Amino acid sequence: MSKTLSAGPVKIGGGNPLVLIAGPCVIENEAHTLSIARALQAIAERVGVGLVFKASYDKANRTSVQSYRGPGLDRGLAILRVVKEETGLPVLSDVHDISQVKPAAEVLDVVQIPAFLSRQTDLLVAVGETGRIVNIKKGQFQAPWDMENATGKVLSTGNDRILLTERGASFGYNNLVTDMRSLVIMRRTGYPIVFDATHSVQLPGGAGSTSSGQREFVAPLSRAAVATGIDALFWEVHENPAQALCDGPNSLQLDTVEGLLQQMLALDRIVR
Repeated sequence: MSKTLSAGPVKIGGGNPLVLIAGPCVIENEAHTLSIARALQAIAERVGVGLVFKASYDKANRTSVQSYRGPGLDRGLAILRVVKEETGLPVLSDVHDISQVKPAAEVLDVVQIPAFLSRQTDLLVAVGETGRIVNIKKGQFQAPWDMENATGKVLSTGNDRILLTERGASFGYNNLVTDMRSLVIMRRTGYPIVFDATHSVQLPGGAGSTSSGQREFVAPLSRAAVATGIDALFWEVHENPAQALCDGPNSLQLDTVEGLLQQMLALDRIVR
């Protein structure tokens, strides 16, 4: 059994029920972000699941330099602070360089290391030193056992509040595949395991100047992951994915979340 981590009132791991980490890929504006947060909170309360709200203030790894990246560090963190104050939800976002770590940690309950940066020693150490929960996304280029080295970098700071997230592995050009064995192997570290279902169905750079995705596989992959005994699901959600400013093709439509989540919780109860 993994250790229990507390993100605000939400308990992740340690045999606790499945948690949902969800929100739009990127912060589009304050009103939109708060609207999605409130809608997800209402769903979470109806179905009885712990919710951590996620949204990126900066998507530094967009395919094209012309793609929308977000409102930036200062404005984005201000919006996430409003979400926390208005809803009481714990919040998660990612950092891309050391200069972002300190201000981000003043707002975020969970600081995320993006998959592309999962080997960046100085960044992992800096985030570890904040004492916040650190969510390390496994790089698309890494084996699950490689994550022992990533956790070791955070542990070197004395911080053992770590989540490990699977988000698919590179499988040829512009394609990802999820090896469900990875979830079991990473669980041997003793840390709570997250499955990022929506990024796992992304087709990186698949649309030329943007990424594409296969939203239709989010539900079956989520069911398979929950059946392995994961601790949290990570879903990117938008009320109109076709109009989303980032990751629309692999984001879930907001009005499908409640039904899918009920399925996942039923499976989680069986597994536990």
